[in-house]
Amino acid sequence: MSGVLWEFEHSVDCGVSRPFAWAYWTNPDHWDDPPARFEFAGPFAVGTQLTTVLPGQRLQSVIREVVDGREALIEMEVTFAKVQFRWRFEELGAGRTRITQLIRLVGESVEGLVEQAKVLEQSVPQGMTKLAGDLERKWRGQPVVSDGEFDSAP
Repeated sequence: MSGVLWEFEHSVDCGVSRPFAWAYWTNPDHWDDPPARFEFAGPFAVGTQLTTVLPGQRLQSVIREVVDGREALIEMEVTFAKVQFRWRFEELGAGRTRITQLIRLVGESVEGLVEQAKVLEQSVPQGMTKLAGDLERKWRGQPVVSDGEFDSAP
């Protein structure tokens, strides 16, 4: 496998504790990113396979690393490359947490692959802002927004 072809990092701060943010994020029931749907083949742990179901396609990933309560690496194999999603949860104090996602495309240069990955530069900040809002609503005991609706599921 060759080097890093592209990378993107984004962070959001939210008004919840790090343990709360981690527990919420690692619960597959809270993975809500329409039109994507997520299927976990086990608990949020090293080696668990997950499938991202999108209209017309299914993408396979695996959880490669977990530093409990703080960090995880999810890896997806694509043509001659891998997309790595590293999530970090950093305690800021006073019940605040910074969530950072670093996405890397590593492997051989394949025409068009980097351009496809760059789409994430637009969608990731939106998704992470939604996650931060959902965390704060849940922390306050309010319903969580789900696909334009309110969802009171834990």
